Amino acid sequence: MSSAKSFNISKQEVMAAWQCVKSNRGSAGIDRETIEAFESNLKGNLYKIWNRMSSGSYFPPPVLGVAIPKKLGGERILGIPTVSDRVAQVIVQRRLEVKLEPIFLPDSYGYRPGKSALDAIEVTKRRCWKQDWVLEFDIRGLFDNIRHDLLEKALAKHVTESWVLLYVQRWLKAPMRFADNSEKVRERGTPQGGCVSPILSNLFLHYVFDSWMARTYPRLKWCRYADDGLIHCSSLKEAKQLKQELEKRLEACGLELHQGKTHIVYCADSNRTAQYDVTEFTFLGYTFRRRKSKTKMTNELFDGFQPAISKDAIKSIKRVIKGEWRLKSRAHLELKDIAKQINPIIRGWINYYGRFYQASLIPLTRYINEHLRLWAIQKHESLRRHRVKSYDWLRKVYQTSPRLFAHWNVYRVY
Repeated sequence: MSSAKSFNISKQEVMAAWQCVKSNRGSAGIDRETIEAFESNLKGNLYKIWNRMSSGSYFPPPVLGVAIPKKLGGERILGIPTVSDRVAQVIVQRRLEVKLEPIFLPDSYGYRPGKSALDAIEVTKRRCWKQDWVLEFDIRGLFDNIRHDLLEKALAKHVTESWVLLYVQRWLKAPMRFADNSEKVRERGTPQGGCVSPILSNLFLHYVFDSWMARTYPRLKWCRYADDGLIHCSSLKEAKQLKQELEKRLEACGLELHQGKTHIVYCADSNRTAQYDVTEFTFLGYTFRRRKSKTKMTNELFDGFQPAISKDAIKSIKRVIKGEWRLKSRAHLELKDIAKQINPIIRGWINYYGRFYQASLIPLTRYINEHLRLWAIQKHESLRRHRVKSYDWLRKVYQTSPRLFAHWNVYRVY
């Protein structure tokens, strides 16, 4: 029974954590143990985690350091825990969530239950209509630069379970091991990729930024999603002064602004005529800028400051369609099989990027149609001899099965 152990951790918690880890999938850590391999001895593996965590003898193994290319160049180092360690982290993460969610402020949206990136886009859209200026900011290398002393101080303020504090300390100090067996000892930061890291970073920024803004600039509206954020200002002067103060605040806490991703933006629209060089910003895959809009009552056209899918997001999706789908190489499949494979992905794109200014997705739907047409040319010999007919072929498929592909609900095939 757990009551005989040093720490009160139930076996039900361990099982629930495992189910969460299994549903999220993920790669193997330094021990190369996969989800499937872990599950082959599930009872023994879960008992080992429960026994060690309950007795205080659980020590996390190093995380596997993996370099992931960034969209705009460079690399990001992810720290991938073992499957077993992910289960242990989820147990602590859920305990932390109960303690910390009540203190987090409403305008912190990242990695929180019941909140999403689309919620952050929605509130930002409304606020840009009301305020002329936005300070768009990004924190450089947040996960790599969190000060352990400040984080542990914040944890101790809200968490009373000694075992939670103990294991967080051990995770913070666990080294990162790379493919060549070299190791990096961490004196600051929490590895991006760990299950417990998001809530720890949110707690850190709750005190570094969120509560600081509420205390120092209570009048200003802001929105933060992890290390990306926006602050709405009434004037250029106010935005410039705030940028300087934010730089000082972050520096005092061991962080810094990413200057290449931090800008003051003028929210230009039909009613805002001031001259300023920067009139758009990108946040969570959406670019906010002046766009043609219609009034709801009269359908009258005007220029509104609206979000729509960003150019970088479009490029990223096109890379997936061309480089990963490789539809021309799937000529051995039937069209219904192609639809079954790609429709879940297309729906995901539409559900996210189609929430606002859906017309901006039309070029992407055309791009998908073009790759379907090229698939048909590869599939049907008659179309290879007369490629022009492939357009008629695609139109006929649409006319007979207009719901075959998810994106045909957004843009018809003419």
